Amino acid sequence: MTDTALVLDSAAQDLLFREARTANTFTDEPVTDEQIQAIYELVKYAPTAFNQQALRVVLVRSAEARERLVAHMADGNKAKTLAAPLVAVLAADNEFHRELPAQFPAFPQAKDVFFSERAAREGSARLNGAIQVGYFVIGVRAAGLAAGPMTGFDAEGINKEFFSDGEHSVLAVVNIGKPGADAWYPRGPRLAYDEVVTTV
Repeated sequence: MTDTALVLDSAAQDLLFREARTANTFTDEPVTDEQIQAIYELVKYAPTAFNQQALRVVLVRSAEARERLVAHMADGNKAKTLAAPLVAVLAADNEFHRELPAQFPAFPQAKDVFFSERAAREGSARLNGAIQVGYFVIGVRAAGLAAGPMTGFDAEGINKEFFSDGEHSVLAVVNIGKPGADAWYPRGPRLAYDEVVTTV
């Protein structure tokens, strides 16, 4: 199978997918607010149910905030989180329904479900926020940076530390920067097409 079936050119395919890896070490080169804003402006168009935008991003820049975050990371994630140029805490806003535009065609249906049923709202926030997390990682790659997304952490601790309002749930913590020395673990295997795709 060649990449000729895809519209995206081969170099972009490599940048976003084939050559992109989860980085475990980074250089000291800073990641700017302008870069993060450019990433957000690109990935905010990710498709979600009812056009909900549940993702919230906390950029951890200060040494004090970094220490607070690292205290809740799994042991294997502490050192790299402490050393990364920038760390983003990605969370789902469980009260995302407050931001749904009333003029959106699906608003009446969404209002019936999300404004009255907390369990449905939280489940939808997590699912659609996770979709947005995936797009965020692709956006980081599109900016020529490497992402190190992690779910090895004490979620309850991070929620209390960074989202004391009780309205947000952490989804992932992402280290961001230029990859450093020995940044990559060996690439893990991927399932083949025929192991994943069926036609009915």
